[in-house]
Amino acid sequence: MLVTLASTPDLPRFTASTFFTGWGLDPLAFVVTVWVAGLYLFGVWTLRRRGDSWPLGRTLAFVAGGMGSFYVATSSGLGRYDTTLLSVHMVQHMALSMLVPLFLALGAPVTLALRTLPALPRRWLLAVLHSWVAKVLSFPPLTLALYVLSPWALYFSGWYGASLHSTFVHEMMHVHLVLVGSLFFWPLVGVDPLPGRVAYPFRVLLAVLTLPFHAFLGITIMNQTDLLGGDWYPSLHATMPWLPDPLDDQHLAGGILWGSGDLVGLVIFGVLFVQWVRSSMKEAEREDRRLDRLERTQQGSAGGQ
Repeated sequence: MLVTLASTPDLPRFTASTFFTGWGLDPLAFVVTVWVAGLYLFGVWTLRRRGDSWPLGRTLAFVAGGMGSFYVATSSGLGRYDTTLLSVHMVQHMALSMLVPLFLALGAPVTLALRTLPALPRRWLLAVLHSWVAKVLSFPPLTLALYVLSPWALYFSGWYGASLHSTFVHEMMHVHLVLVGSLFFWPLVGVDPLPGRVAYPFRVLLAVLTLPFHAFLGITIMNQTDLLGGDWYPSLHATMPWLPDPLDDQHLAGGILWGSGDLVGLVIFGVLFVQWVRSSMKEAEREDRRLDRLERTQQGSAGGQ
């Protein structure tokens, strides 16, 4: 639910229960969630109809974890108060930039599309995956730079203030957070056949590199004496006197950015660790089979002599 400076609603006090009771209908978020989740489920149904299997975990990750988190972040109490409290916006920011891309990547939608699309669209998708644009946009140093620098551009330019006054800019900010997070996380933890994938030690290194940037940005926001968004938050006190001091809320927002960045980072490390172990086990099984075949071949050659 979006507001403008000229039509700020008189919202009740924000509490923990408001997260569950403050739902509103964000048309863009609703349409995107229904269409994206619906297309994914249609792909799964297409596979099952022809007798192929698709892991339930991937479906849950994409539909519930990815698109579900996107809808909750934009349409629950978080979405209703994201222009009223900077601390609430920061929770939404971290969900859109980290949790949503992480779960979408684990859902392997590109693999699903390659297995279900007709021949011509499948060739188009493969052409896109092998294009120079895809290679550039998945280049790890570039995706890392985009991921860690875009929040600085958001909060220390006129962009964030514009998002408070414009519904369109606000919606595009949400899209931007998900897209930049996806560019970074998809080659990192995803299982889709994408360019830009590197060995697991480098993936762990890339994940580690994000932690100090989140911490530094959070501390910088906590130590700011100038308000993000200018006079937007002080102006809301006329209709909502229950609001905390804007500077105190900004300090809380910086702490949320710092702490949640480290928390989600631990989740990412856990995902990478499990993937690394599974990859190593599969590689060991392949090596065992290769050695067994080599041994049988040598035994056959010795028996023939």
